[in-house]
Amino acid sequence: MAVLFTSDTHFGDHRTLNIHKRPFGSVAEMDEALIAAWNAAVGPGDEVWHLGDFARKGEAAEGLLARLQGRKHLLRGNNDPPETAAAAGWAGVGDYAELEQDGRRLVLCHYPFRSWNGQHRGAINLHGHSHGRLKPLPRQFDVGVDLRDWRPVTLATILEA
Repeated sequence: MAVLFTSDTHFGDHRTLNIHKRPFGSVAEMDEALIAAWNAAVGPGDEVWHLGDFARKGEAAEGLLARLQGRKHLLRGNNDPPETAAAAGWAGVGDYAELEQDGRRLVLCHYPFRSWNGQHRGAINLHGHSHGRLKPLPRQFDVGVDLRDWRPVTLATILEA
Protein backbone atom coordinates (compact mmCIF):
# COMPACT_ATOMS: atom_id res chain seq x y z
CA MET A 1 0.00 0.00 0.00
CA ALA A 2 1.31 3.42 -0.97
CA VAL A 3 0.37 6.72 0.64
CA LEU A 4 -0.05 9.61 -1.78
CA PHE A 5 -0.81 13.31 -1.52
CA THR A 6 -2.61 15.79 -3.76
CA SER A 7 -4.72 18.93 -3.72
CA ASP A 8 -6.51 21.48 -5.84
CA THR A 9 -8.13 19.18 -8.38
CA HIS A 10 -11.03 21.65 -8.62
CA PHE A 11 -13.18 19.12 -10.47
CA GLY A 12 -15.93 20.86 -12.43
CA ASP A 13 -14.50 24.33 -11.87
CA HIS A 14 -14.25 26.41 -15.05
CA ARG A 15 -12.31 29.11 -13.21
CA THR A 16 -9.18 26.96 -12.96
CA LEU A 17 -8.88 26.82 -16.74
CA ASN A 18 -8.32 30.57 -16.89
CA ILE A 19 -7.02 31.63 -13.50
CA HIS A 20 -4.40 28.89 -13.31
CA LYS A 21 -3.92 28.44 -17.07
CA ARG A 22 -4.58 24.72 -17.11
CA PRO A 23 -3.88 23.16 -20.52
CA PHE A 24 -7.32 21.71 -21.16
CA GLY A 25 -9.88 22.75 -23.76
CA SER A 26 -12.87 22.31 -21.45
CA VAL A 27 -13.87 21.44 -17.90
CA ALA A 28 -15.00 17.99 -19.06
CA GLU A 29 -11.59 17.37 -20.64
CA MET A 30 -9.85 18.55 -17.47
CA ASP A 31 -11.98 16.32 -15.24
CA GLU A 32 -11.39 13.23 -17.38
CA ALA A 33 -7.63 13.92 -17.52
CA LEU A 34 -7.48 14.34 -13.74
CA ILE A 35 -9.41 11.10 -13.17
CA ALA A 36 -7.18 9.19 -15.60
CA ALA A 37 -3.98 10.58 -14.04
CA TRP A 38 -5.26 9.79 -10.51
CA ASN A 39 -6.13 6.20 -11.40
CA ALA A 40 -2.80 5.70 -13.20
CA ALA A 41 -0.95 6.71 -10.01
CA VAL A 42 -3.23 5.23 -7.34
CA GLY A 43 -4.04 1.57 -6.84
CA PRO A 44 -7.20 0.26 -5.17
CA GLY A 45 -5.31 -0.44 -1.92
CA ASP A 46 -3.48 2.88 -1.77
CA GLU A 47 -4.30 5.76 0.57
CA VAL A 48 -4.69 9.31 -0.75
CA TRP A 49 -4.71 12.52 1.26
CA HIS A 50 -6.47 15.24 -0.72
CA LEU A 51 -5.49 18.59 0.80
CA GLY A 52 -8.51 20.56 -0.30
CA ASP A 53 -10.35 22.16 -3.19
CA PHE A 54 -11.65 18.85 -4.48
CA ALA A 55 -14.68 19.91 -6.55
CA ARG A 56 -16.60 23.07 -7.40
CA LYS A 57 -20.03 21.53 -6.74
CA GLY A 58 -20.55 19.39 -3.67
CA GLU A 59 -23.28 17.35 -5.30
CA ALA A 60 -20.73 16.05 -7.84
CA ALA A 61 -18.28 14.82 -5.19
CA GLU A 62 -19.82 11.41 -4.54
CA GLY A 63 -19.83 10.45 -8.22
CA LEU A 64 -16.25 11.62 -8.62
CA LEU A 65 -15.09 9.74 -5.52
CA ALA A 66 -16.63 6.54 -6.88
CA ARG A 67 -14.49 6.88 -10.01
CA LEU A 68 -11.21 7.48 -8.13
CA GLN A 69 -9.14 4.58 -6.81
CA GLY A 70 -7.81 4.33 -3.29
CA ARG A 71 -8.92 5.10 0.24
CA LYS A 72 -9.44 8.86 0.25
CA HIS A 73 -9.12 11.46 3.03
CA LEU A 74 -10.11 15.11 2.63
CA LEU A 75 -8.62 18.07 4.42
CA ARG A 76 -11.05 20.82 3.47
CA GLY A 77 -10.00 23.76 1.34
CA ASN A 78 -11.58 27.17 0.88
CA ASN A 79 -13.47 25.98 -2.22
CA ASP A 80 -14.94 22.81 -0.71
CA PRO A 81 -18.65 23.27 0.01
CA PRO A 82 -20.20 21.35 2.94
CA GLU A 83 -21.70 18.81 0.52
CA THR A 84 -18.20 17.79 -0.61
CA ALA A 85 -17.15 16.94 2.93
CA ALA A 86 -20.44 15.10 3.54
CA ALA A 87 -20.16 12.97 0.38
CA ALA A 88 -19.96 9.20 0.75
CA GLY A 89 -16.55 7.95 -0.28
CA TRP A 90 -14.24 9.76 2.12
CA ALA A 91 -12.43 7.63 4.70
CA GLY A 92 -12.08 10.77 6.78
CA VAL A 93 -12.63 14.52 6.60
CA GLY A 94 -10.93 17.26 8.58
CA ASP A 95 -9.06 20.53 8.34
CA TYR A 96 -5.61 19.50 9.57
CA ALA A 97 -3.68 16.28 10.14
CA GLU A 98 -0.32 15.12 11.40
CA LEU A 99 1.10 11.73 10.50
CA GLU A 100 4.30 9.74 10.26
CA GLN A 101 5.39 8.60 6.81
CA ASP A 102 8.70 6.92 6.00
CA GLY A 103 10.11 7.99 9.38
CA ARG A 104 9.17 11.63 8.85
CA ARG A 105 6.60 13.76 10.64
CA LEU A 106 4.15 15.39 8.22
CA VAL A 107 1.89 18.34 8.92
CA LEU A 108 -0.95 18.46 6.38
CA CYS A 109 -3.38 21.28 5.64
CA HIS A 110 -4.88 22.96 2.60
CA TYR A 111 -3.09 26.18 3.52
CA PRO A 112 0.68 26.66 3.65
CA PHE A 113 1.94 27.63 7.07
CA ARG A 114 4.50 30.24 7.99
CA SER A 115 5.45 27.92 10.85
CA TRP A 116 4.15 24.48 11.84
CA ASN A 117 4.40 21.93 14.61
CA GLY A 118 7.86 20.35 14.64
CA GLN A 119 9.21 22.67 11.95
CA HIS A 120 12.55 23.07 13.71
CA ARG A 121 12.75 19.34 14.43
CA GLY A 122 12.51 18.28 10.77
CA ALA A 123 8.74 18.09 10.29
CA ILE A 124 7.49 18.62 6.74
CA ASN A 125 4.50 20.79 5.78
CA LEU A 126 2.47 19.52 2.82
CA HIS A 127 -0.17 21.92 1.50
CA GLY A 128 -2.17 23.06 -1.48
CA HIS A 129 -3.98 26.35 -2.12
CA SER A 130 -1.18 28.29 -3.82
CA HIS A 131 -1.09 26.49 -7.21
CA GLY A 132 2.70 26.77 -7.25
CA ARG A 133 2.74 30.54 -6.82
CA LEU A 134 4.18 30.65 -3.32
CA LYS A 135 7.90 30.43 -2.60
CA PRO A 136 8.17 27.57 -0.10
CA LEU A 137 10.02 27.55 3.17
CA PRO A 138 12.50 24.73 3.80
CA ARG A 139 10.66 21.38 4.22
CA GLN A 140 7.44 22.87 2.82
CA PHE A 141 5.88 21.42 -0.34
CA ASP A 142 2.86 22.28 -2.47
CA VAL A 143 1.21 18.99 -3.51
CA GLY A 144 -1.30 20.60 -5.89
CA VAL A 145 -1.99 18.87 -9.20
CA ASP A 146 -0.80 21.93 -11.13
CA LEU A 147 2.77 21.08 -10.03
CA ARG A 148 2.51 17.29 -9.93
CA ASP A 149 1.56 16.16 -13.45
CA TRP A 150 -2.14 16.30 -12.51
CA ARG A 151 -1.88 13.32 -10.14
CA PRO A 152 -1.35 12.31 -6.51
CA VAL A 153 2.29 11.67 -5.59
CA THR A 154 4.21 9.83 -2.90
CA LEU A 155 6.37 11.51 -0.30
CA ALA A 156 9.47 10.08 -2.02
CA THR A 157 8.46 11.80 -5.27
CA ILE A 158 7.83 15.07 -3.45
CA LEU A 159 11.24 14.97 -1.76
CA GLU A 160 13.05 14.14 -5.03
CA ALA A 161 11.94 17.39 -6.67
